[in-house]
Amino acid sequence: MDIYNKKVLVIGTGLSGMGAVKLLGRLGSIPVLYDENEKLTEAEVRSRLPEGVSAEIFIGALPESLREEIVLLVPSPGVPVDTELVESFRRKGIPVWGEMEMGWRFARGRLAAITGTNGKTTTTALVGQIMRAYYKEVHVVGNIGHPYTAEALETTEEGVTVAEASSFQLETTENFRPNVSAILNITPDHLDRHHTMENYAAAKERIALCQTGEDVCVLNYGDSRLRDFAARCPARVVFFSSAERLRQGMYLEGEDICMADKNGSRRLMNIHDMHLVGLCNVENVMAAIAVSLYMGVPMEIILDTVRKFKAVEHRIEFVGTKNGVDYYNDSKGTNPDAAIQGIRAMSKPTVLIAGGYDKGNEYDEWIEAFEGKVKCLVLIGQTAEKIEACARKHGVGNILRAETFEEALLASTAAAAGGDAVLLSPACASWGMFPNYEVRGNLFKDYVNGL
Repeated sequence: MDIYNKKVLVIGTGLSGMGAVKLLGRLGSIPVLYDENEKLTEAEVRSRLPEGVSAEIFIGALPESLREEIVLLVPSPGVPVDTELVESFRRKGIPVWGEMEMGWRFARGRLAAITGTNGKTTTTALVGQIMRAYYKEVHVVGNIGHPYTAEALETTEEGVTVAEASSFQLETTENFRPNVSAILNITPDHLDRHHTMENYAAAKERIALCQTGEDVCVLNYGDSRLRDFAARCPARVVFFSSAERLRQGMYLEGEDICMADKNGSRRLMNIHDMHLVGLCNVENVMAAIAVSLYMGVPMEIILDTVRKFKAVEHRIEFVGTKNGVDYYNDSKGTNPDAAIQGIRAMSKPTVLIAGGYDKGNEYDEWIEAFEGKVKCLVLIGQTAEKIEACARKHGVGNILRAETFEEALLASTAAAAGGDAVLLSPACASWGMFPNYEVRGNLFKDYVNGL
């Protein structure tokens, strides 16, 4: 598609939007940057533009006359694709490329792309570290915080890119084709955006839909949706499993991660040889091993890197021990399934801080996973009442409500005794109380470090 000297509309002025503007500017397009947030000013947006890049900027309303000049629409991941604005361009036949599609079209070298409801940031970071232990040129991009579009033109044929892809980023793909893809799991999340589980799952599956038999797709055998998808996946499927011994793929046997292929089965490593904790992270590691192996990294380098790798910030992150109490930051546990993994990783009586923005999730399975571990549940945010009702239905009795995050932190410390753990694992998004989960997690860590 010829976009040189043509106007391309970028919706959203965050990291992804600025990454797209940077790429478009370097390609010789005319970026048009739009944000419907009327609280923003043009000067504020212009100050964020990448160095040496100019753009037309519109805030609040988009002139009708401008719409006729647009040849391509690039919505940021936070922009729902079923809005009237996006649909109006689609009806005119204007292509809609999100960050993954735009970055892929102009990048070079080989690509590994990872998605899943939970674990994708940890797995992407681990795969990135493994790649850097073997390859000279490595780019880690996408939902992990570095826009693919911003780095696409820095890639070369000799390099490799590792991309974390969210459902929001994947629903705007068209020809996106990684050499190796991975879907870690699919459980209910973002239903306020995707409306149904079928739509959400379909968005995740798009990571592999343009792959061929020359490519590899790594899937979780323990996820029934992904076993079904394997039958129609166009790529060569490689499974991993934490519950069953596989004839081919990565699997957990006792406390050992093993691999089976045409040459038989062999033990790779003991799970206690790594810093990551919890069954969820064992699955992340197995997926990372498979992705890295099919990206061409020798097994000895993969395993050596896994042994050295430490938890991603905000994901079951050990903060410290204060007065005999262990504090864990799992602020990235933004949905019930992620929070299940957080509570399962705890081995001590736990004071749990939870609650936040309501994404339309149910909490029964998460509360059932408490299994007597949670000695006190401290609730905050929009979902506090909904979670409390669900928890009491399941027999959880010691529940505290806090009006502010600071109040919740103080209450959790008061409720914990020596030998206990305090876990921030909200099972909800941070919106409404915080800009993002990172701010929430950092405030928790600041509080703990100040004790």
